[in-house]
Amino acid sequence: MTVFIVALRREIKIIVRQAGDASLVIMFFVVISVLFPLGIGSKIDLLAQVAPTVIWVAALLSVLLSLEHMFSRDFEDGSLEQLALSPQPLIVVVLAKLASHWLTSGLPLMVTAPVIAILYNLPNASLQVLLLSMALGTPALSLIGGLGAALTLGTRRGGLLLSFLVLPFVLPVLIFGSAASNAAINGLSAETPLLLMGAILAVTIAIVPVITTAAIRQALD
Repeated sequence: MTVFIVALRREIKIIVRQAGDASLVIMFFVVISVLFPLGIGSKIDLLAQVAPTVIWVAALLSVLLSLEHMFSRDFEDGSLEQLALSPQPLIVVVLAKLASHWLTSGLPLMVTAPVIAILYNLPNASLQVLLLSMALGTPALSLIGGLGAALTLGTRRGGLLLSFLVLPFVLPVLIFGSAASNAAINGLSAETPLLLMGAILAVTIAIVPVITTAAIRQALD
């Protein structure tokens, strides 16, 4: 745990020094969410119906935007190889990178989402479900995205390949996240999609860090 905390602090300091990457994620999320109503009009009922889907699509695209540099910078300057050769377990470093990515991208998206939801006139009941779904879904996006980033280390045009690789696996998060909020808007129970999102998060936490660590070791060989 001590090694994890030290590694997490290191990753957060690096991200804070490169504040442009984190702020770009939020700006991209806000721009997509704000511009979308221009294409469908200003009907309040319609905006409330599409709000969960728009917010989740914007969040997904914003997270994809920030994945490419999760491991690539350390890979290019040799830091990742040094971390792999150090006495500390590489999986702890991987967990710290995944956690720092969520703290600097997924968590800010969760904080920003209520403001966007208010602009779309989303009911309070569905707003609570939206926040709960994002609390379950955004960590899964970071975990799955981190695996994709590890698998594309050292490849040419890795960003494009990463998007195609990750999208099929994160679509269930998008589908269930939107379904939960839409169910709340229509007065239905959101329990089932939320439970499914919890199951996805539990599975990704259990297996993705291990596979990601193995992928990084393979890229370093």
